[in-house]
Amino acid sequence: MPIETFEFQVEARQLLQMMIHSIYSNKDVFLRELISNASDALDKLRLESLRDDKLREDVSDLHIGIEVDKEQRTLTVRDNGIGMSHDEVVQLIGTIANSGTAKFLKELKEFKEAKDAAASEELIGQFGVGFYSSFMVADEVTLLTRRAGESRGTRWESSGEGTYTVETVDDAPQGTSVTLRLKPEDIEDQLFDYTSAWKIKEIVKRYSDFITWPIKMAKESTESTESTGEDGDGDGPREVETVNSMKALWARSRDEVTDDEYSELYKHISHDWNDPLETIRMQAEGTFEYQALLFIPSHPPQDLFMQGHKRGVQLYVKRVFIMDDCEALMPEYLRFVKGVVDAQDLSLNVSREILQQDRQIQLMHRRLVKKVLSTLKDMMSGNPERYATFWKEFGRVLKEGLLSDFENRDAILGVSSFASTQDKEGLTTLRQYVDRMKEGQQHIFYMTGESRSAIESSPHMEALQAKGFEVLLLTDPVDEVWVQSVPEFDGKQLRSIAKGEVDLDTEEEKKEVEAEREKRQQEFAGLLTWMTKELSESVKEVRLSSRLTVSPACIVGDTHDVTPALENMYRAMGQEVPHIKRILELNPTHPLVTGLRTAHTERDADAGLAEAAELLYGMALLADGGELSDPSRFIKLMADRLERTL
Repeated sequence: MPIETFEFQVEARQLLQMMIHSIYSNKDVFLRELISNASDALDKLRLESLRDDKLREDVSDLHIGIEVDKEQRTLTVRDNGIGMSHDEVVQLIGTIANSGTAKFLKELKEFKEAKDAAASEELIGQFGVGFYSSFMVADEVTLLTRRAGESRGTRWESSGEGTYTVETVDDAPQGTSVTLRLKPEDIEDQLFDYTSAWKIKEIVKRYSDFITWPIKMAKESTESTESTGEDGDGDGPREVETVNSMKALWARSRDEVTDDEYSELYKHISHDWNDPLETIRMQAEGTFEYQALLFIPSHPPQDLFMQGHKRGVQLYVKRVFIMDDCEALMPEYLRFVKGVVDAQDLSLNVSREILQQDRQIQLMHRRLVKKVLSTLKDMMSGNPERYATFWKEFGRVLKEGLLSDFENRDAILGVSSFASTQDKEGLTTLRQYVDRMKEGQQHIFYMTGESRSAIESSPHMEALQAKGFEVLLLTDPVDEVWVQSVPEFDGKQLRSIAKGEVDLDTEEEKKEVEAEREKRQQEFAGLLTWMTKELSESVKEVRLSSRLTVSPACIVGDTHDVTPALENMYRAMGQEVPHIKRILELNPTHPLVTGLRTAHTERDADAGLAEAAELLYGMALLADGGELSDPSRFIKLMADRLERTL
């Protein structure tokens, strides 16, 4: 077959050159990426052999091999795994980062200009270009591969200068080998001698010791250079040794594993370059045995709130890899949790559909969720600073569980924190709120809104602030939804201060003010009836307010009404919901309201009164963060009214 020559796309060519010539603080990561790719290929062959009997004979000695040639300055990483077909080579290896190349290029430039080496390294794994990290240390890369079950192989070769060649070959062994023609050693440029056995072992130990497949390489001779020749290599065959422990970290006791080893495992399975915030170990024994090693990240991934975000942990059966992102083991609201679950009694030949119905998987799911939530509870009480970091990064996601996980709703509420009028800087829990409740207070008061400042300046807060009641300030979009489905906590009802009637008086105070309220109701009856009729297209009712002390009016919803923000969310999702009229409440002590009542009593036929009522409603709507149906008319009425007063 002829050798085919292809050109990299323009973006890909620029990316290659930047990767080759950019300064990285640690170029050793190239070997970790190649070993990780080889390990994946072995996992895939083992899994494929369970489905295809013809491949059973190919899995007897699965391993990763590392070979060096000091004279030719080459390093080869090979595996006898699944391999690739000609089409797969062209598709997967011939293009760089099928999606995200432009973004990668842009950010790599920014990091290079900022000389942020650590951040530059992070981009390698983030955009899936690990294979091309080889060009950081190599002048030329040759890939030779043959897919298991096929008779012919494929050779891919490139110097990273803009072109690559693809050739079909007859003599390729099963699996994949990647041979690097290494650049000259340059310590100042962090280019080490990657033909040195000790350097390779150091990298394997640091990054790949937990790989479950043996990583083999020839031992260096211990004989003196006088008896074996230059470099002490000798002429005979050299003994092969396994340079990784192959012992899965989750199968080792806590005393045998360091925090650094846990961090490296986390980075390997999550493609994150930061250390995890928390490590969770779990081991179940008895009729159903499994081990779990879970991690809570310190920072959320960029696609945490994007549709199609992969969630779940890696599933193994007796240390045999089954699948990434096993959604059946972790609910949507814990999609940030990464880790490994190794079951002893599951079938190796399982699918995602079967797992959804498996009783043992369902049992593991429940126990893993409870373990994560109990860990967060312990973190909240034992390490408040670490918990504060968690809540800042993932609190919004965790609260989604209040909508879907009824079994663990109390546990989720117990580890949730909220902004409050009690503390200008920190957060409070519902338990702390209940413990601080005023004597005689029956409800947990809250208000939802776009920001803390918007809620604190809302007219709805006036009476509660005057009486010293604490209010939870809920500003996440998910808060609009979950408060509708969580009626209470510890026997105390959650009550929105922007809905229904807000009764803040004690029994003794009610007796004292009842007569005054009835008197005011009679005095304002005519005005309320007239305004309800005048504003009937916008509001369902106009009534006197017990929640206002400064503002003339405010807009409130009925107790069970959907909030305007929730209405907008439903419409944004394509769901049609009917527009819900709300209630206009008037402050009977405000001069504007008392003046309007007097004017209505004296000259109820005055056309200007209707305009005043419309302006009063518009001001209340704006104060509530709402939108005017006709802003130009409101501005004209306001301008005319101001003109007449000057």
